[in-house]
Amino acid sequence: MRHGDKVKNLSRTKAHREALLSNLACQLIQYKRIVTTTAKAKALRVYVEPLITKAKENTTHQRRVVFSYLGDKEAIKELFGAVAEKVGGRPGGYTRIIKLGARPGDNAETALIELVDFNEIYGKGAAEAKAPAKKTRRSGAAKKKAETAAPEAPAADAAE
Repeated sequence: MRHGDKVKNLSRTKAHREALLSNLACQLIQYKRIVTTTAKAKALRVYVEPLITKAKENTTHQRRVVFSYLGDKEAIKELFGAVAEKVGGRPGGYTRIIKLGARPGDNAETALIELVDFNEIYGKGAAEAKAPAKKTRRSGAAKKKAETAAPEAPAADAAE
């Protein structure tokens, strides 16, 4: 029985699971989004979010701690550089998992896991750039009066 066992084993030994999660985390940091199985994505979220939290504090100790998990210098540079800069004000929830459906080959449930702050579609920049004008239910009569009254006054001055 698995009472109290919270580790998602992914049908792998401990060493294989750690290598898998380390490689997936490095790829997620490098490419900002990856497609994998839903089970791996959920296990990866638990693995990578504490590392991103550690990256917010850019000290030698934190770099060494994160390097012990990832083992990739390029991923460390990216994580402590661009990623930490973007997630600096966010108190958690750095990743988003979007289910994609079954994979054709083996019918495995796939999901896209991505870093939230690097998505242009859902990001803050996209919302501010495309914010439509607020619609109200008020009558536009007052606005139309102001528009028509303003052009008439200069036209009267031009006639004199």
